[in-house]
Amino acid sequence: MSVLDSYFPIIRLLQYPWNLLGLIDLAGGLVITLVAGAQFIKVKTNLKTFNRPDQLVTSGLFKYSRNPMYLGFAISTFGVGLYLGSLSPFLVVVLFIVVADRWYIAFEEKVMADIFGDAYDDYKKAVRRWV
Repeated sequence: MSVLDSYFPIIRLLQYPWNLLGLIDLAGGLVITLVAGAQFIKVKTNLKTFNRPDQLVTSGLFKYSRNPMYLGFAISTFGVGLYLGSLSPFLVVVLFIVVADRWYIAFEEKVMADIFGDAYDDYKKAVRRWV
């Protein structure tokens, strides 16, 4: 993102001090990711994407988003884009969201459906993928 901002900024969207607003998104996204990750650790389930999950977590942040860790990362990358202040870093934000949604989350949802069956289907009906 920094390389894109430095060498291919396209257009400058935010100047100092307005770009500092990105630090709020960066911090907020990191907090969301860490809190959701701590929930996994607390119930002793697997955190790694391609490993088998041990439990279906539906409490805490997972009541509002099926993927709060990816949501937190997306918010954080958006914050970095704001902080950098030009348009080109947002290409990384879009790329992250598309890859997370179409590859990582799609893979995880298939595994979760295979392992947890109807319980996961009910959860999917009650809670949105992102927000």
